[in-house]
Amino acid sequence: MRGLFERVISALRRRSPERAEARAAAGAGRGPVDHVVLLDGTLGSLRADRLTSIGLIYRFLRRAAPKVSVYYGRGLRWRDWHDMSDVWFGWGVNQQISRAYGWLAMRYRPGDRIFLIGYSRGAFAARSLAGMIGRIGLLRPEHAIERNTRLAWRHYEEETPADILQSFRNSLCHENVEIEMVGAFDTVQALGIRVPFFWIVSEERVRFHDHHLSDHVRHGFQALALDERRSVLEPLVWESDEGASEVAPPATRIEQRWFRGAHGDIGGMLGHFGDARPLANIPLVWMLERAESLGLSLPPGWQAEFPRDPNAPSVGTWTGWSKLFWLRAPRVVGRDPSEGLHESVVLPEGSRAIFRPRILRPEIRRLARGSAPASELGRHDETGGGAGRVEASILGAPDLTPRDAS
Repeated sequence: MRGLFERVISALRRRSPERAEARAAAGAGRGPVDHVVLLDGTLGSLRADRLTSIGLIYRFLRRAAPKVSVYYGRGLRWRDWHDMSDVWFGWGVNQQISRAYGWLAMRYRPGDRIFLIGYSRGAFAARSLAGMIGRIGLLRPEHAIERNTRLAWRHYEEETPADILQSFRNSLCHENVEIEMVGAFDTVQALGIRVPFFWIVSEERVRFHDHHLSDHVRHGFQALALDERRSVLEPLVWESDEGASEVAPPATRIEQRWFRGAHGDIGGMLGHFGDARPLANIPLVWMLERAESLGLSLPPGWQAEFPRDPNAPSVGTWTGWSKLFWLRAPRVVGRDPSEGLHESVVLPEGSRAIFRPRILRPEIRRLARGSAPASELGRHDETGGGAGRVEASILGAPDLTPRDAS
């Protein structure tokens, strides 16, 4: 019965080619627009108890940046047992990607800019959406009907022959679409739950997604959780030597920063533990500052709306359902030159670090101790390979143990 109802609603919402062409003609005379696509993590929504940093960014942009076109895609929901497969296996991420693709296709015009930002599985969806646009193309608005959107998704999911794919692009898609920015809050590596059998089933359904920054993306930024230990949330870190791009210099294209906190702190999935919000606001502000540096119009002094405190408590990794995930290990930091510690976790020599020891590259370890030479603390590495270092910001405040027994 539920499936029949959804098909009826889908049929009512289906737009004809004539209506799509009319909408395209109506927007032909407008100036360039910035489109921001925000994709939330599992169970994330605009409800007060499910509000993440993605939801906060959406509300902020809707209120403070009226000239920006904003889309919000809520995370996978658990309303009843019908949604169990979506939440546990991650299959609903496919719908999250295709819906955002359809929304963007209806609104994008040549000259516009695209910003894709996501958290957790939503970050995986944002990165996959960028890969889909790079491989398949973005439908022109007059062709952005449900049938063509489904066809574009099928081409992305399957190994479509090159001649058929090229014909699809030439007939229905824009000639060339670049993405200004992909922003990721702690991308999880696996869509499905990482336990025997279930991992095998879920991995087969989602293995076609792109895991590297596509060559048509100008900039990629990722905030990573330094204190996360759950193996089920192993992060998907970009490799700066993959997906070489002609649209942006390699030294500024990828920037990945490690922040104090667990997975929930980085993306703001805090539940009712509001005391951790000042800690979660640090990567939130960092991400918006990166978007602003690329030209996204934000009001003066907007940072004041997100109070930050690097010594605020962490939401931790032993609350709620997290207790079920016993497989744990420290995250490895510094596998790629684009990685670096955020300035909020750098302390002077001899001070107690506000994060636990991790497996670090030697130069990253020196940064953690605050003992790296000044020449190594430049914002960007001019020799290439990404923004691999950070300027040290000395914090004199004592360590506060995170709300985490691990």
